[in-house]
Amino acid sequence: MDSLTQIVLGAAVGEVVLGKKIGNRAILWGAIAGTIPDLDVFARMLVSDKMTSLLMHRAFTHSFLFSFLMAPIFGYLLHKLFKRSKATFRDWTILFFWGFLTHILLDVQTNYGTQLLWPFHNRLAISNVFVVDPLYTIPFLIFVIVVMFYKRTNPKRAKINRIGLYVSTGYLVLTFLIKMYTYQKFTKSLRQQGINYNRIETGPTPLNAILWYANIETDKYYYVGNYSLLDKSDVIEFKKFEKKQELRNQLKDYHNFKRMNKFSKDWYLLTKEKEAIFYNNIRFGIFGFEKKDRNFVFKQQIEFIDGDIQFNSKREMNKEESIFSILKKIVLKVYERAKGK
Repeated sequence: MDSLTQIVLGAAVGEVVLGKKIGNRAILWGAIAGTIPDLDVFARMLVSDKMTSLLMHRAFTHSFLFSFLMAPIFGYLLHKLFKRSKATFRDWTILFFWGFLTHILLDVQTNYGTQLLWPFHNRLAISNVFVVDPLYTIPFLIFVIVVMFYKRTNPKRAKINRIGLYVSTGYLVLTFLIKMYTYQKFTKSLRQQGINYNRIETGPTPLNAILWYANIETDKYYYVGNYSLLDKSDVIEFKKFEKKQELRNQLKDYHNFKRMNKFSKDWYLLTKEKEAIFYNNIRFGIFGFEKKDRNFVFKQQIEFIDGDIQFNSKREMNKEESIFSILKKIVLKVYERAKGK
């Protein structure tokens, strides 16, 4: 999830492990531990190959192996740095271990997923929460801030921190239950419309757990639909996209094409505009929810270079539009659709 959320979770975990011994320093180092797995972004900047850089994110640093290997190393460094602290080497190791582990387990619940079993390439993605969800983060943040105003010896400090963890974890459980509920709505509607599918993937749309999407694959088509908990009708309208098997066959033997398909879990749509071929990872959704909206968020132009293909993510943007205005439009579209129809 986003950096602020991981900082808050790490801070709460740090308080659980070492709050009674070192007070607010436990919150600080817990927050740092909750941030470290995402520092793979710096390693990615050193890689010139865009495809490799993309696949590196949420890989080794988001694995069980990283947690087990690196926690003792960071624990040793902190123990040496704060020799006079009441915290032992074991205490510091436990703080970093749980800081790392809770980080990657939270990221598993997004649609991007993580390579928990690195070096194996399979990504686990439950998709029950969006990568940024204010309803999860903001209440959790408030509890952590309140905790900081109590002395480490005050029993209310630990109690308030536990409540924050219970509330945040309860919200994640709730999103999982909503996911199961909306899954039933999607599959019911597919049956009613006579759509026989090979697989289906569902998840929440940006910044909420009210409006959900579904991607459906058949032999020849993809279907994309959305359902809000506030919808008055259970009849879901699905947009239909032809898979264009001839284009797939043209590209199937290219090395980078295979690598990108692993990243997208084979949820991809190839489109052709004039002479250009575009790769759309449909797992990241469409801009908008109207019938006319058929432009995918993850859209990259395919270029043939040195016997392989490369993916160019540059978009033609209106010079008068900033990234903030685009994000504002997306948020407003999600809000309007989430209100139901």
